[in-house]
Amino acid sequence: MNTKVMTLAALVSSVLLANVQEAAAQANPPPSATATRPAKASPAQTSAPNASPPATTTQTTGAAHQHSTVKKMNEDEKQKVDTKGK
Repeated sequence: MNTKVMTLAALVSSVLLANVQEAAAQANPPPSATATRPAKASPAQTSAPNASPPATTTQTTGAAHQHSTVKKMNEDEKQKVDTKGK
Protein backbone atom coordinates (compact mmCIF):
# COMPACT_ATOMS: atom_id res chain seq x y z
CA MET A 1 0.00 0.00 0.00
CA ASN A 2 2.81 2.44 0.94
CA THR A 3 4.58 1.84 -2.42
CA LYS A 4 1.40 2.57 -4.36
CA VAL A 5 0.94 5.87 -2.53
CA MET A 6 4.57 6.83 -3.16
CA THR A 7 4.28 5.94 -6.85
CA LEU A 8 1.05 7.90 -7.21
CA ALA A 9 2.61 10.93 -5.46
CA ALA A 10 5.65 10.79 -7.74
CA LEU A 11 3.46 10.57 -10.83
CA VAL A 12 1.26 13.50 -9.78
CA SER A 13 4.25 15.67 -8.91
CA SER A 14 5.97 14.92 -12.22
CA VAL A 15 2.84 15.86 -14.17
CA LEU A 16 2.51 19.11 -12.23
CA LEU A 17 6.18 19.90 -12.73
CA ALA A 18 5.93 19.25 -16.47
CA ASN A 19 2.96 21.63 -16.73
CA VAL A 20 4.86 24.35 -14.84
CA GLN A 21 7.87 23.98 -17.15
CA GLU A 22 5.68 24.21 -20.26
CA ALA A 23 4.01 27.35 -18.98
CA ALA A 24 7.37 28.94 -18.20
CA ALA A 25 8.68 28.10 -21.66
CA GLN A 26 5.65 29.67 -23.31
CA ALA A 27 5.85 32.82 -21.18
CA ASN A 28 9.43 33.66 -22.19
CA PRO A 29 9.67 35.87 -25.30
CA PRO A 30 11.89 34.69 -28.18
CA PRO A 31 15.41 36.13 -28.34
CA SER A 32 16.14 39.24 -30.36
CA ALA A 33 16.81 38.68 -34.07
CA THR A 34 19.68 41.18 -34.19
CA ALA A 35 23.16 39.89 -33.51
CA THR A 36 25.69 41.79 -31.46
CA ARG A 37 28.92 42.61 -33.21
CA PRO A 38 32.42 42.53 -31.72
CA ALA A 39 34.00 45.81 -30.74
CA LYS A 40 36.07 47.63 -33.35
CA ALA A 41 39.00 48.14 -30.99
CA SER A 42 40.36 45.36 -28.83
CA PRO A 43 39.87 45.81 -25.08
CA ALA A 44 42.75 46.79 -22.85
CA GLN A 45 44.84 44.07 -21.28
CA THR A 46 42.96 42.51 -18.40
CA SER A 47 45.60 40.10 -17.10
CA ALA A 48 48.42 41.18 -14.82
CA PRO A 49 51.68 41.70 -16.73
CA ASN A 50 54.59 39.42 -15.95
CA ALA A 51 57.48 41.18 -14.20
CA SER A 52 60.15 38.83 -15.55
CA PRO A 53 62.13 39.67 -18.69
CA PRO A 54 61.21 37.93 -21.95
CA ALA A 55 62.76 34.54 -22.57
CA THR A 56 65.80 34.22 -24.78
CA THR A 57 66.95 31.34 -26.97
CA THR A 58 69.79 30.51 -24.57
CA GLN A 59 67.54 29.94 -21.57
CA THR A 60 66.60 26.38 -20.75
CA THR A 61 63.02 25.29 -20.25
CA GLY A 62 63.76 23.32 -17.10
CA ALA A 63 63.80 19.95 -18.86
CA ALA A 64 65.54 17.19 -16.95
CA HIS A 65 68.71 15.50 -18.18
CA GLN A 66 67.92 12.98 -20.94
CA HIS A 67 68.90 9.37 -20.59
CA SER A 68 71.64 8.39 -23.04
CA THR A 69 69.33 5.92 -24.83
CA VAL A 70 66.67 8.58 -25.37
CA LYS A 71 69.29 11.05 -26.51
CA LYS A 72 70.64 8.54 -29.06
CA MET A 73 67.13 7.80 -30.35
CA ASN A 74 66.43 11.53 -30.77
CA GLU A 75 69.70 12.05 -32.62
CA ASP A 76 68.95 9.09 -34.92
CA GLU A 77 65.49 10.46 -35.75
CA LYS A 78 66.92 13.95 -36.35
CA GLN A 79 69.48 12.43 -38.70
CA LYS A 80 66.69 10.60 -40.60
CA VAL A 81 64.67 13.80 -40.96
CA ASP A 82 67.73 15.72 -42.13
CA THR A 83 68.60 13.11 -44.80
CA LYS A 84 65.20 11.71 -45.90
CA GLY A 85 62.76 14.40 -44.80
CA LYS A 86 59.51 13.75 -43.01
